[in-house]
Amino acid sequence: MTPILFYGVPSGCSFGSIVALEWLGVPYQLCRIEMPGVVSSAAFGRINPVGETPALITAAGDVLAQSVAILNHLAAAERASGRELDRATEMLAFLNTTFFGSFSPLWFALEHASDDKDALTRYGRTKVRAAHAKLEAMLGDQPWLLGARRSVADAYFIGIARWTAYHDVIDRRDYPGLQRLYDKLEADPAVIFAHAIEAEAPATSAGGFAGHVRLDDVLARRAA
Repeated sequence: MTPILFYGVPSGCSFGSIVALEWLGVPYQLCRIEMPGVVSSAAFGRINPVGETPALITAAGDVLAQSVAILNHLAAAERASGRELDRATEMLAFLNTTFFGSFSPLWFALEHASDDKDALTRYGRTKVRAAHAKLEAMLGDQPWLLGARRSVADAYFIGIARWTAYHDVIDRRDYPGLQRLYDKLEADPAVIFAHAIEAEAPATSAGGFAGHVRLDDVLARRAA
């Protein structure tokens, strides 16, 4: 079957999985999941009981959740080298824990009424700056996060790095390597496509995008 990626809007980290699928070039469909309403619904819970995006129905019909699992699944489809897969897993783990996690206090402060909003914001800014400094050091003078060629790690990075626009916590020019990587990715056709998909704007696929499918239709198909 054609793989289906369930992506969250607005601005879900599933953005990176859209980019990775475009790079891979295989046929795939997308299912748009509004957050927080649909993602926490009983209907989507039949796809991912955790109630989070992304989720992927693979070509074999299995359901994978969590960005690291999905991106590693996609990486395995294009890599034969165990060492490359190990390095991708290592970088994805950092992006998923330290880099992604650094924004958690800021998202909570933005989305919830709290007497601790100022403290959460200060804490989040400290974590985001530290995470960027660490990733800058890991990148070094390499063109991509894993070295000479782009990977699913770069796709995941761009989906998270754009969150600085919501929170105005850093000047990315303080991290010139990451700024260079960010600018290069923002100009990539797959990233431009993913932005358009999220915005429900006209989008031109350079990969294997086979259209959107509704959640209800996916559930009915799987129940048949």
